[in-house]
Amino acid sequence: MQSYTIGQAARLLGVSPDTARRWADAGRVATHRDEGGRRLINGRDLAAFSVEVGHGAHAEDGEPYTSARNAFPGIVTAVKLGDVAAQVEIQAGPHRLVSLLTREAVEELGLEVGMQATARVKSTSVHIDRT
Repeated sequence: MQSYTIGQAARLLGVSPDTARRWADAGRVATHRDEGGRRLINGRDLAAFSVEVGHGAHAEDGEPYTSARNAFPGIVTAVKLGDVAAQVEIQAGPHRLVSLLTREAVEELGLEVGMQATARVKSTSVHIDRT
């Protein structure tokens, strides 16, 4: 059975290693130690926990409820404003996402280069949530 380090589990869960560590310390997910003393999470336990986290994530972390499930949290790397339209680029890990939206939406969200944002992909549209 494959096991995952706290860091690997955090990446798979979409949280920081500190958050994954706190969850393990609180007993939300079981860990064991390898011969080198590293904390590991059994793959089956992590799979079950990821489903649990996925079902309760929006309620506990303050994220808005949305029907878009493909979320890419990242950092805004470019904002190009036109008279009516705008283009926003987000780097989310290895993924570069570009969204075309109204200038008004960009201004309402206060999007600027360097701030955290989440691109949500649904069908052929990319939605931007300010985080």
